Amino acid sequence: MRETTQTVRRRLRPRPVRPAGWWFDLLLLAALAGITLALAKGQLLGLDLAVREWSETHRPEYADWLARTLNLLGQGGWLLTPLSVLLAVAVAVRVRSVRPLLVVVAAEVLTYLTIGPFKLWTDRDAPSSALPPEQAVKIFNDQPLEYDMSYPSGHLANGIVWYGVIALLLVALLRTLGRPAPSPALARAIRIVPPAILFCTTIYTNFHWLTDSIAGVLLGLFLDRLLARVPWDEIPLPALPNGLDRPGALAPPPPSSAIKELWPSQKPRTGA
Repeated sequence: MRETTQTVRRRLRPRPVRPAGWWFDLLLLAALAGITLALAKGQLLGLDLAVREWSETHRPEYADWLARTLNLLGQGGWLLTPLSVLLAVAVAVRVRSVRPLLVVVAAEVLTYLTIGPFKLWTDRDAPSSALPPEQAVKIFNDQPLEYDMSYPSGHLANGIVWYGVIALLLVALLRTLGRPAPSPALARAIRIVPPAILFCTTIYTNFHWLTDSIAGVLLGLFLDRLLARVPWDEIPLPALPNGLDRPGALAPPPPSSAIKELWPSQKPRTGA
């Protein structure tokens, strides 16, 4: 009797996140829905107007210049996305795998399909709009002007997602170079400090209302947790030429003795 062999594909397990479990993700969505509903009912508008007024009256020229400069940390078009692409390409070249590029593609698609449509739907003017503040602050505005995509803050949502991607790819790149990975504290700082600066500066410069930025944080954290759960090195891919579907050094670091066997950038795979 001829024996047949059957390949059993290992079940993909989401990567752990903190706090663990989906309850926190549901909490983020519930908070986002709650703030949006409150704004639609005319609540929290007084808080937004008060913060805007305080910023207008407590922003000397030097502070305005500093805040606007720091706010550039949230520029996606010429900073966050290009930097993420460069890191992904560098890792991909080192490990000879397409998987690092998948991280950037997934982040781009996820943010494009969520943040932009949400802004279009809510139709809220920015604090710097030419409309009177009492009108511009309203969500689902029936008199939108040119700055009518304020809610939620794309600076915050995109910043949280892309700095998470940058931290992941930077750690992977250092591993492939044989360098010590950044300490967990430094990796967390990359993910936390720039968005925290963006939160303060977008409000202080009146680029966004306070509730815009809070909603951006909630949405950004939700999207970031979705991406963080993906086991990038285990996703089934079709067989690619030259083994380009191999792992991309995106998993937690293996024991040092196994590194050269696992990462083809340091030891090419034979017969590929």
